Amino acid sequence: MQLFYDPSLDNSYKQFHFGPEESKHIVRVLRKKEKDIVHITNGKGYLFKAEIVVADQQKCKAEIVSSKKSVPKRYSLHLAVAPTKMNDRFEWFLEKATEIGVDEITPVLCEHSERKTVKKERMDRVLQSAMKQSLQTILPKLNPMVTLEEFVNKENSGFKFIAHCADGEKMELRRRAPADKDITILIGPEGDFSKYEIDLARERGYVPISLGKNRLRTETAAVVACTTIVLINS
Repeated sequence: MQLFYDPSLDNSYKQFHFGPEESKHIVRVLRKKEKDIVHITNGKGYLFKAEIVVADQQKCKAEIVSSKKSVPKRYSLHLAVAPTKMNDRFEWFLEKATEIGVDEITPVLCEHSERKTVKKERMDRVLQSAMKQSLQTILPKLNPMVTLEEFVNKENSGFKFIAHCADGEKMELRRRAPADKDITILIGPEGDFSKYEIDLARERGYVPISLGKNRLRTETAAVVACTTIVLINS
């Protein structure tokens, strides 16, 4: 199944027009014709089934046949991750976390961060592509970049964890995280969180956790954390 995305689509639509780029892809590349079926999501949990009524390369038109809303998850996962020095590694994390099942992502600026800015529009496109590729109907929420201090000082509901490499007592995430609960996990930069950041997070209720015996890159740690929570809730 080929999945298309349009955030404006809702149950009030009877017909739908694809943009020029997607129209060309549908008609010329996929060779879809009138009466062929296509599937569209609005990224908000809805899957729309539509029948092509005008197979035009510039303005492909489809009629909505049916819609279905996905069953809400019993939990949510929010990953706050320091962007990596190499942009492609952070984009790899965004892609894989979306495929696995993250709900919300916040890039955080830390004392040891090597990347100070991110291109949100580019990251949005990565998330959209991963959502469509993995045939999901919910687009993860991507927040603007904030400092770690700003993030931990905000009210984040549910269970809160910080993964760091410093010495100290830590329990493995797979043994500490409960099922069916909202969870927020902090993942630091290549140089790890500073002592001040770790202490501040702990003061704000973040529990130190381990992701295993091996030392992991930032993007790998974030994917492992995401996978662990999804498996706990499977």
